[in-house]
Amino acid sequence: MTSSDVWVISGPSAVGKGTVCARLRELYPDPFYSVSMTTRPPRPGEIDGVSYHFVDVDEFRRLIEAGELLEWAVVHGTHYYGTPRGPVLAAVAHGRPVVLEIDLQGARQVKRNLPSARLVFLAPPSWDELVSRLRGRGTEDEATQERRLTTARLELEAQHEADFVVENADIEETVAALVSLMGL
Repeated sequence: MTSSDVWVISGPSAVGKGTVCARLRELYPDPFYSVSMTTRPPRPGEIDGVSYHFVDVDEFRRLIEAGELLEWAVVHGTHYYGTPRGPVLAAVAHGRPVVLEIDLQGARQVKRNLPSARLVFLAPPSWDELVSRLRGRGTEDEATQERRLTTARLELEAQHEADFVVENADIEETVAALVSLMGL
């Protein structure tokens, strides 16, 4: 098992990373699906340890200093997000493929730390669809939505950095494309 068995699913806010990864996990539970850590408060329906590991800023900074995160970033200028290193490396050591669902900043760090990891960029079918999805979530105020859309434009311009780009127009087709790429 090598880090080439680490798959990084990335893309802009509201492209459907969480929905796609949840469906992939439902159909293919054997890979290790890393649970990211964040300092943002839980959204309705999110469960600590399942959706994310929710921690305060002091704890997150302690983990950074201790080198316990595979990647981390301040996303949208507001909250820390990161991937705990230990569980990922343990899964790789035990021969399990790993799926990471993270933003582009984090994906870049994973590629630096694990060069053979494969980055899959989920792209929206169109800019208008991405805007519609983000606004339709109703989970952020107007200022946060605008900040996320500004970040999304920059992320879309960087999709060429990915090993693979998969358009997420239909969840079942997107998951089928990922299954094919990953050899599941």
